Amino acid sequence: MPRKTPTPKLRWDIFCRVIDNFGDLGVCWRLACDLATRGQTVRLWADDASALAWMAPQGAPGVEVRTWTAPLDMSGITPGEVMLEAFGCDIDESFVAEYAKLLSNSSQKCAWINLEYLSAEDFAARCHGLPSPVMSGPGRGLTKHFFYPGFTQDTGGLLREPDLIARQDQFDRQAWLTRLGVPWRGERLVSLFCYEPDGLGDLLDSLAHDVQPTRLLVTDGRASAAVRAEVLNKNRHQPCWNKGAALSILYLPRLSQIDFDHLLWACDVNFVRGEDSLVRALWAGKPLVWHIYPQHDGVHAHKLEAFLDWLQAPASLRAFHRHWNGLEAPGPALKDVSFEPELWQDCTARAREILLAQQDLSTQLLHFIAKII
Repeated sequence: MPRKTPTPKLRWDIFCRVIDNFGDLGVCWRLACDLATRGQTVRLWADDASALAWMAPQGAPGVEVRTWTAPLDMSGITPGEVMLEAFGCDIDESFVAEYAKLLSNSSQKCAWINLEYLSAEDFAARCHGLPSPVMSGPGRGLTKHFFYPGFTQDTGGLLREPDLIARQDQFDRQAWLTRLGVPWRGERLVSLFCYEPDGLGDLLDSLAHDVQPTRLLVTDGRASAAVRAEVLNKNRHQPCWNKGAALSILYLPRLSQIDFDHLLWACDVNFVRGEDSLVRALWAGKPLVWHIYPQHDGVHAHKLEAFLDWLQAPASLRAFHRHWNGLEAPGPALKDVSFEPELWQDCTARAREILLAQQDLSTQLLHFIAKII
């Protein structure tokens, strides 16, 4: 048996720009915390870290949060051995300059990583690990390496803390729901974390007229606003729309990342959005529907189809995703799209087992860096 290579103890600088919905910050925080539990020292630079007040109110040992200003004040700052830019953000030139100077004036070895967005498309495997020489600016002469998260063995994998599955196995659904104030009496629980999906009105109608009672747990923010607007619109045109219906709606407070995981574990079906919540829903192993981040050039449609191909999603789940995301595509007519999570369970459970057999992202990232520094 080959001898296991020890994991080097490194100092990390992770850079994150918050675009609009805090998903980038959520991924970076999970990564920083996971690395810290593995003996790494992490400094997280974010241009807006305010969401961490509710995402991670307790902070995390080994993770220091710094405000990323422009220009960056480098007084007393020495770059670490790893400089990671999340999702193609351009690191402040003053920091890169100090990084380059450190390399030229010492024997310290460093790694510059560009952590890319998650995708099931073929390019993720083709581009994973590729070097990218820096041809201009203060980092000229240095080399970045692309690191692609993904769903297959030939990519960088997905974030998964070493104790995640053990914590999930010990989760007490009833106790957590009681603590959150959810009056659960055995009805189907559905979580909703979304933007403003095209299929939201149809989902509410479907659940309201289903023979199985459902409690819809709606996350705070855009999801709550979208549901309230849809309910108001329905009640305006159908005053008795939800009277005596099988659907009850509960609007949740803001949840920490830990409690968001608990929400996914507690529910029978999970509607998620963006990248971080998709990964957490996959680990939950329940039927899921993904509201992919819409892009003006339409490339999100190809990204969604690639994910559904990898998932080996049945026809009804594919049709539901297209309707939910407002995408026209070959398949069942939109009026025939049904909410059938019992038919979707097998593919998500199978996907979870496949992913659990693969190395997680932090493990792969640490091994990759150990090879290049």
